[in-house]
Amino acid sequence: MTTAAERSPRTYQVRTYGCQMNVHDSERISGLLERAGYVRAAGADDTPDVVVFNTCAVRENADNRLYGNLGHLRPVKDRHPGMQIAVGGCLAQKDRGDIVRKAPWVDVVFGTHNIGSLPVLLERARHNAAAEVEILESLDVFPSTLPARRESTYAGWVSISVGCNNTCTFCIVPALRGKEKDRRPGDILSEVRALVDEGVLEVTLLGQNVNSYGVEFGDRYAFGKLLRACGDIDGLERVRFTSPHPKDFTDDVIAAMAETPNVCPSLHMPLQSGSDDVLRAMRRSYRSERYLGIIEKVRAAMPDAAITTDIIVGFPGETEADFQRTLDVVRAARFSSAFTFQYSKRPGTPAATMDGQLPKQVVQERYERLVATVEEITWAENRKLVGETVEVLVAVGEGRKDELTGRLSGRARDGRLVHFAAGAYAGSIRPGDIVRTTVSYAAPHHLNADGEPLSHRRTRAGDAAEAGRSPRTPGVLLGLPTVGAPAVAPAPTTGCAAH
Repeated sequence: MTTAAERSPRTYQVRTYGCQMNVHDSERISGLLERAGYVRAAGADDTPDVVVFNTCAVRENADNRLYGNLGHLRPVKDRHPGMQIAVGGCLAQKDRGDIVRKAPWVDVVFGTHNIGSLPVLLERARHNAAAEVEILESLDVFPSTLPARRESTYAGWVSISVGCNNTCTFCIVPALRGKEKDRRPGDILSEVRALVDEGVLEVTLLGQNVNSYGVEFGDRYAFGKLLRACGDIDGLERVRFTSPHPKDFTDDVIAAMAETPNVCPSLHMPLQSGSDDVLRAMRRSYRSERYLGIIEKVRAAMPDAAITTDIIVGFPGETEADFQRTLDVVRAARFSSAFTFQYSKRPGTPAATMDGQLPKQVVQERYERLVATVEEITWAENRKLVGETVEVLVAVGEGRKDELTGRLSGRARDGRLVHFAAGAYAGSIRPGDIVRTTVSYAAPHHLNADGEPLSHRRTRAGDAAEAGRSPRTPGVLLGLPTVGAPAVAPAPTTGCAAH
């Protein structure tokens, strides 16, 4: 006889590590599970029937964090017969069957190329009472064709490509995500329009190397054309993209950014190092002069553009002179924020076996100097905005909400985080609404606007948030902090220091 417990839907939780591409994949994972009849676990205190880890493999501590969390779950699973644990993402693609050998209580391991197989693998593992490991070597189904359970009513990720054709010596991503695969422009624009129809105001175009988009179908100007086409979509107020590679950055993209009103004046462009010798060893096919030249052109076309970056300290063979060149480029570039990383050896990459691996204490000391320099610059750049009016897209979870002052948070068009007082609009401002306010104070990582807002515009995205709805289907539960969190908090980025 079937019990009531057996008849109730199985619950799930997704725990996401790493970059925006992983967050986007987690939305797909959640959509797939819900289409298969699963229901999201109600809260952090509930024990789900299925826990899915969507992993990152870019940083060394990703391995330790995953296996540590798997260890914490083992006694939970022992107390809850029938509970399943699945591991997917880049670390699953890398470690494959080793995950089950190290943590035999894991039920399913799936890779970056076969997200769509997860529901079947879970059912097969239950039926066979044995672990299922399925890792494909190439893309099975383009992730954007899968159902999604999106978190946000006002902002959405749209993948334009997956994989990467570059061969950076420190990076494991091409081995895990494969060669670049581009979506057709019509498919991308259809997805963007569908999101806008649901009330989304802001879209971020995603790719491991977003501005090489078009390489697969032979159009080197495809990315600039795509940006311009996004400008023709009524109701789409903000367009962002991440991450571009300096070697593929062309003048037509700068022109498209400057001439398309809804493309935001922000650019995240990884530097990695300011030393040409280190860039050469990294197999980065640009030099510091080329990098700074792109920034000069961007600022000539968009004087108020906020530029953010990724920087790696302590790459094998990096000398003090090399590090000083990085500081010189940071001072010249005047970044509004930066992801800063200590070099992390990744097995299987050329850099892992290079001579000149640096002692931890040397890397740490340089890292601290870099962070101090970046913060000095970001604070100075932010102070220039005191007294300026900014348009803020009100957000959920962007930072603090001060209950005493009624302060809320959101992003300015240039990507900066803004904490603002609601004033007379307290109680009526919803996530997804637009507020215009004046900056009163600047910190290294955010702006404050403590005066009365100049205006508040209610939006369809705000209506959806108020009604508890989100695009297509509601949002994914992000159960863990991201791996490789920035030492200097930037605007959203892929953040994997791989591009």
